[in-house]
Amino acid sequence: MRWTPGGESSDIEDRRGGGFGFGGMPIGIGGAIVLLVLSLIFGKNFFAIFEGAQTPTESRPVEQTPGESREVQFVSFVLDDAQATWERVLGDRYRHAKLVLFRDATTSGCGFAQAASGPFYCSVDEKVYLDLAFFDEMRDRFAASGDFAQAYVITHEIGHHVQKLLGIVRRSRADSVALELQADCFAGIWGHSTAQRNILESGDIEEGLSAAASVGDDRLQRMSGKRVNPDSFTHGSSRQRAMWFRRGLESGRIEDCDTFGAVRE
Repeated sequence: MRWTPGGESSDIEDRRGGGFGFGGMPIGIGGAIVLLVLSLIFGKNFFAIFEGAQTPTESRPVEQTPGESREVQFVSFVLDDAQATWERVLGDRYRHAKLVLFRDATTSGCGFAQAASGPFYCSVDEKVYLDLAFFDEMRDRFAASGDFAQAYVITHEIGHHVQKLLGIVRRSRADSVALELQADCFAGIWGHSTAQRNILESGDIEEGLSAAASVGDDRLQRMSGKRVNPDSFTHGSSRQRAMWFRRGLESGRIEDCDTFGAVRE
């Protein structure tokens, strides 16, 4: 992709310096784990006790390599560009999401967040959560490398934010596969806009399609040594994910991303 390294987006919340802050008091990862265990035992979100009383902890300098610094600048570019795209598409209906950078674990409005779970969007606090180490996992474990592959991950999560704003998440919680495939298509809509503005480079589209296919449920099940079971899919097959991402890339229109009304093979 053609992009110019710059500063950090104002929509990024950088927690890589550590700490879980609630009510002005950091509880640490140990305390967060205790809350997680209690939540599992009693079937109640104990993190919610602190919601509303949450205040920023004292900021700490973030130690990072030059490579990480460049990644943060790239994430900032993609985040700002994607949100500007959706502002053009949705107008006043769009409001910015925040993107939380963290290492290993943090808290979210949806509960405890671990890097092992991968990037995700929390509709409660309207934030995307991302550990930059996931980009290394994409390259090393999923063989999905390149800046446009990384951009696909970010814009897929912003796609979930768009679903929240349009009321799609609230109406369609029962069909997680349709929600995920539509987020892929919405990521493609952003990709379509980059092509229109001539900031794509040779091979970018292939990187994005490869990234979408690399995290298909069927591929993940095979990688874990399991039998492919479509009934247990939560995100869709590799073929489906690449297909819907491509549809958004080629169309650029929300109405062509109706994964709920389409017959999914």
